[in-house]
Amino acid sequence: MKRALYLFLFATMILSFFSFTSNRKDPVPKQKVLRTVIIDAGHGIMEKGGHNGAKGSYSYEDEICLAVSKELVKKFATELPDIKIVESRPTEKITAIHRRAEIANENKGDLFICIHVNAAVPQKHTEISGYKTVTYYEGKGKNKKKKSKQVPIYRTWTTANPAKGAETYICGAHKTEDKELAIRENAPMLQEDNYKANYGDINPNSPEFEALSLLKTKQYFKRSANLAGFVQDEFAKIGRIDRDVRQRQVGIWVLQATAMPSILVETGYITNREEEDYLNSKKGQVETADCIIKAVKTYIAWLEKQQQNSGSTNEHAFSPATGTVNNFLEAIEQREKQRSKR
Repeated sequence: MKRALYLFLFATMILSFFSFTSNRKDPVPKQKVLRTVIIDAGHGIMEKGGHNGAKGSYSYEDEICLAVSKELVKKFATELPDIKIVESRPTEKITAIHRRAEIANENKGDLFICIHVNAAVPQKHTEISGYKTVTYYEGKGKNKKKKSKQVPIYRTWTTANPAKGAETYICGAHKTEDKELAIRENAPMLQEDNYKANYGDINPNSPEFEALSLLKTKQYFKRSANLAGFVQDEFAKIGRIDRDVRQRQVGIWVLQATAMPSILVETGYITNREEEDYLNSKKGQVETADCIIKAVKTYIAWLEKQQQNSGSTNEHAFSPATGTVNNFLEAIEQREKQRSKR
């Protein structure tokens, strides 16, 4: 009996051990290059009611945007829990366009991800359905003669546009002045807690800050373009049609006015019934969010590598009042790297 009891206790301990180890989750490694990400669900229900955005055969763009955004928020919580997430439109109600950018800047976001759904105008078709006789006259006076001819009758109709696939937008290169203006307007929001101690008083209208704004604009453009490319790569991996990274000729306010790397993801075409069904399905929404979170992870790894390759151990804080613009910009960049490592 004693022997049987010992064996039972031993087996119980072994089972408990393996049960504990199998249920234990490995800690998610922390990263230091992203601290705050803004997730912006496009459109929303208007103040006086009614949807805002594109309409499919049975659904609306704002509904899909919010659903995908919520899935993305969940992904961040489980896979990148050290990143603070701020939703610019957390409910079905619309948030004013200018307010979305303000929310992003006020929270000192390191990244702005805007979720949208695409739409394409119906395709127009024309064909000859028959002919009719038309009477007309030639000549004048006594020479005027009555004539007739057959002219075609056209039938016109439209069909749903077959356009499908995902594409990601960044702020156009021709809009760099707008981006620079956003940086300058939000200068106080971009300041570190000990900004004055490190750099002294900086006038946003000074040549030094103007140069910094230009540098930031270039940096944000590069980072935005890389993240957008990573997103499109992930869409291609799961078989979605890759419509590439794009720059709109007409500026997108939330991309221009956010003083941080920013992308706008057009997740698919609501005007294509197959795409509409996919975007309204749980599978489609989870897969879309999964592509974006994987792209963000790749982006983080890329940023860390960039930081590692160009890292500096120089702790000296340079005062712009006593040196050149180039030294000032170099000091800003070094401080930014050190800040992200903390």
